Amino acid sequence: MDFSELFKLSGLLGRFSPDGKCLASCVQFRLVVRDASTLQVLQLYTCLDQIQYIEWSSDSLFILCAMYKRGIVQVWSLEQPDWHCKIDEGSAGLVASCWSPDGRHILNTTEFHLRITVWSLCTKSVSYIKYPKACQQGIAFTKDGRYMAVAERRDCKDFISIFVCSDWQLLRHFDTETQDLFGIEWAPNGCVLAAWDTCLEYKILLYSLDGRLLSTYRAYEWSLGIKSIAWSPSSQFLAIGSYDEKVRILNHVTWKKITEFEHPATIANTKTIVYKEVEKSPSVETERLSLPPTRALASSLFSTHSKYNIPNAVWIWDIQKLKLFVVLEQLCAVQSFQWDPRQPRLAVCTGNSKVYLWSPAGCVAVQVPLEGDFQIVSLSWHASGDSMALLGKDNFCMCYLEREEIK
Repeated sequence: MDFSELFKLSGLLGRFSPDGKCLASCVQFRLVVRDASTLQVLQLYTCLDQIQYIEWSSDSLFILCAMYKRGIVQVWSLEQPDWHCKIDEGSAGLVASCWSPDGRHILNTTEFHLRITVWSLCTKSVSYIKYPKACQQGIAFTKDGRYMAVAERRDCKDFISIFVCSDWQLLRHFDTETQDLFGIEWAPNGCVLAAWDTCLEYKILLYSLDGRLLSTYRAYEWSLGIKSIAWSPSSQFLAIGSYDEKVRILNHVTWKKITEFEHPATIANTKTIVYKEVEKSPSVETERLSLPPTRALASSLFSTHSKYNIPNAVWIWDIQKLKLFVVLEQLCAVQSFQWDPRQPRLAVCTGNSKVYLWSPAGCVAVQVPLEGDFQIVSLSWHASGDSMALLGKDNFCMCYLEREEIK
């Protein structure tokens, strides 16, 4: 495992391009685009104010920089460095900005969520979507980029509108059986849209593309409800995380619960592998945490109960067997974790100068060998799975892995 030198960074704004060829990072007003493999600077752009958000277009040819305080979005071209575009929302203000799936339209949400403005880079035309709702996730695109769902709030009631992305025409508009719609997300196959209610009420609704309500799921009442949801890549399972510290898995046929995963204070199953981070000599740069224990050792480990602090633990379940597989117990609270896009390998960071890697073969903690106080608070895998960007508050570095490093 190798590491690059440190580079300056602002606002945790470091993003790989979708094609994996470039890495964009921000330093105050400046946008730096580097070659993802050599880290050589390809382009350097200067914006009108401090950059607060960046996003690549789907074809990696453009990158937008949003300056919410100024109500401005600037767009830069990698193919034509002299070309640029400025979108000024003026007195309407700006609270969010994103690309459409075709990479040629930009959707800006104005202050107070009065409207969404759709700007075309090709024709310079403008379209408006009224009454967008201020919620956690109010815009969702299907994976194939054909449709967009928007959460809306009109006359104290929740609605969802579905648009065709090719011409932004309204396809469906329907009300939802929610008290206070909190988020929407398409299944990867684009056939089902999940919508969930505020945390004050446990309710998730599943709609078809034509707006039909397929199913409603409630696990309990009169208590804090849903925290987050996640679709499986195959669209066959929907995971729902909630405030009772459980994850419930629904199947795509009946939309009923097939199992639920708990996060107990104690673990008694001897087949569950537990990796516990321990501090050793600081001179050791790479330390291998305990290997999968033998059956005898596992029995002795769990002869007494072990307790886990939830913010410091990562729980990994085997979805094929629907049971707990591994628990990673860290010394510090987990800041971020992300799956390798190419193989079952998980990277974890906890706000210190180490990166943790887990795979079915074992778990490794690696000290980043850089001078100064570099604390990793976020990370991002390259599409190849051969490297990742480690992001700190004021700087970032690249971490290069060999594919055989963890089998």
